[in-house]
Amino acid sequence: MSDKGEVDLTGAKQNTGVWLVKVSFTLNEELTTIDTIGEKSSVVRAPREHPFTLQTVGGQTLAVFTENSSGQSDAEAGGSGTGPDKIALEGVVVQRAECRPAVSENYMKLKKLQIEELSKPLRFSQQLDKAVTTNYKPVANHAYNLDYEKKKKEEGKRARADKQQVLDMLFSAFEKHQFYNIKDLVDITKQPVIYLKEILRDIGIYNIKGTHKNTWELKPEYRHYQNEEKSD
Repeated sequence: MSDKGEVDLTGAKQNTGVWLVKVSFTLNEELTTIDTIGEKSSVVRAPREHPFTLQTVGGQTLAVFTENSSGQSDAEAGGSGTGPDKIALEGVVVQRAECRPAVSENYMKLKKLQIEELSKPLRFSQQLDKAVTTNYKPVANHAYNLDYEKKKKEEGKRARADKQQVLDMLFSAFEKHQFYNIKDLVDITKQPVIYLKEILRDIGIYNIKGTHKNTWELKPEYRHYQNEEKSD
C-alpha cells in the first residue's frame, strides 16, 4: 500500500461492515475453455451452483482499504487524474466466506478437458503432400545489414589527417563544450574511430561513470591551454 496521500476514514466513522469473500476458481476461465474445446463441449456444462461456506472472523480485526493512484474518488476513477494517491477505509470485516466449485462428475469432466487442452503442444511437425508454392524467397542479406556494412566501408575510406591538424580541431571543439561523445567527435573531425581514440587518449579523459558517462573531456593540463599561452 502506498504511503503517499491521506487516508479517508469515512468508512470507520460510519461503522461500515463488509464481507470478505474468497473465490477459489475463475468461472470465466472455465467458460472460455468450454468454448475452445469445440465438439467435446456438448458433453460438458458449466457449473451453475457453487457451495458458499461462511466462516467467522475468529477474533481478528480485518479491514478493507481501497487505493486510487489518480487521486480521484471511485466514481471518477475512469479519468486520468494527476493528484496524489488516495487511500480510503471502506469498512471493517464482519463476516468471512468462501465460494468453492461444486466437486461433481460434471465439474471433474470439465477439469479433465482443461488439462487435455493445456497439455497439447504449441508446435508440431506436419508432413506436406505437395511442395509449397508461395512467393516467399530467402534473402541473402537484410537491408539493415547492408546499411551497417556501407557505413563501415565509408568509415574505413576516411583518410587519416595529420595528427596536429586533428588536435587543432579537437581543441577548437572543446573550447565550445567540455564533454563530447565519440560519435560527435568523429562527425567533427571526419577521422576513423580507431585513429581518433588514439589521439584522444593522449589529451583526454574518458568518463565511465557519473553524469557525463561515456563522454570525453580534456585532461586538466589541456583545458586552459590558450590562457596559459597568453600568460607566457
